[in-house]
Amino acid sequence: MTIDWPTLLPLIAATLMGVAILIYVILDGFDLGIGILFSVANGKEQDLMISAIGPFWDANETWLVLAVGLLLVAFPIAHGTILTALYIPVFFLLVGLILRGVAFDFRAKVPAGHKQRWNRLFFLGSLTASLAQGYMLGVYVLGLRTGMLAFLFGALVALCLAAAYVAMGAAWLIYKTEGELQKKAVLWLRSALAFTVIGMGAVSLATPLASPRIFERWFLFPEIIYLSPLPILSAALFFILWRKTFSLPSHDGRHELMPFLMLAAIFALGFMGLAWSFYPYVVPERMTIWEAASATESLAIILAGTAVVLPIILIYSFYAYRVFGGKAGDLTYD
Repeated sequence: MTIDWPTLLPLIAATLMGVAILIYVILDGFDLGIGILFSVANGKEQDLMISAIGPFWDANETWLVLAVGLLLVAFPIAHGTILTALYIPVFFLLVGLILRGVAFDFRAKVPAGHKQRWNRLFFLGSLTASLAQGYMLGVYVLGLRTGMLAFLFGALVALCLAAAYVAMGAAWLIYKTEGELQKKAVLWLRSALAFTVIGMGAVSLATPLASPRIFERWFLFPEIIYLSPLPILSAALFFILWRKTFSLPSHDGRHELMPFLMLAAIFALGFMGLAWSFYPYVVPERMTIWEAASATESLAIILAGTAVVLPIILIYSFYAYRVFGGKAGDLTYD
């Protein structure tokens, strides 16, 4: 059987890019969420929060580098189109990522009297990056449209994605911390869940309305039967998670990782819905995966390199999470 490489290679590259984006949103999402939660934590709690994310910081952001790298090299035309349409939010995203990265390192090295300044910058960088990502998602869902409606929808999704990251960060703190901070994290999780539901609901409603093709893909028979488990499972997980927060923190430490895993599953279900909606387009309703792809020879080289790099990232990430498992310890820099 002859393999149709010009058809298969772009599909593999798009799948890897999508998986990298999903893993980034889940893993760096709790980093960003904890950064936003800096605004409601005291100095000792902030040190514990840094301890909870410090060992995983670099590994989590590697997935963004991989996703953007695949977009740039495997789909250069789409990369140019998307980044041109989202130039301003991309600028703010980069500023936020740089700011929080600098603040993360400097807060550990400056005298005690200057630490709060860098804590505030860490919060500002995390919030800016989260809002920029949410705005980009909202505008992308609407097909990279411009105008007041697109701006308002992008702003709504920006706020809700930031809240979803707060929920992820709070869930991670429930797993990694104890005592008063863990109790606060439960309350933070409950508060953020409502906005997370609003955000996912807004994206879920707007996506089919963005194009007749997507509407038919979701609501014609028998597709509506096949796809119904996605929203049903998402709603069920949200309900179970909400109920679970009333039994946390537990005295025996059981099920403390469950909120984070449930949120990760909700994110994965939402991503599957978006992937189904936009396939086979990489730029919504404008450019398919194959129209935007690089030459077959270029894709072969790219994927060969990814086949080497991806296992290294996976092994390093697994090793880091295994070695630094358990509760976060105190960090003092004074």
